[in-house]
Amino acid sequence: MNKALDETLSLEIAKRIKSKKDKIFDNAYKAVLSTQGAIYVQGFLVYAGKPYRPVEHGWIELKDTSGEDSITRIIDPNLPHIRKNNQELWYFSAQTLTAKQLKAIIEESKEDYPEDDPLPIYGTTPYEYYGDVMLGGKEYLVAYQAAEAKCKELKELN
Repeated sequence: MNKALDETLSLEIAKRIKSKKDKIFDNAYKAVLSTQGAIYVQGFLVYAGKPYRPVEHGWIELKDTSGEDSITRIIDPNLPHIRKNNQELWYFSAQTLTAKQLKAIIEESKEDYPEDDPLPIYGTTPYEYYGDVMLGGKEYLVAYQAAEAKCKELKELN
């Protein structure tokens, strides 16, 4: 399955939801709620250049099944705030949720932990470690390791 960043739709949705610079996961949450058929995604973003390390990130994906091949488009409502060339961005998915699943988790989180921000969501325990930080399940570790490998590759090219 191919996944390509849809720059035009990313910028359109960012404008529609009034994307804010330091609200990566909130922007993705608002985007999934406002885009029919979209899936909320958490994972890591890698871009060419320093600091050559994965950045925890959130975006949405839309599956286009109108043609012969199924193509999934990455829609990043944070794109206006990323000061990098779009062809030098790589996304590594760790977790996906439908809008319905995401809303239910956020409602429960707000009820159980009203003082904490419900986003990002790390899935169920037990959590794995990546770097120096405890994070989600094994899928986070796998995504982080793939993103780390891409960072190493990019660093060696420069």
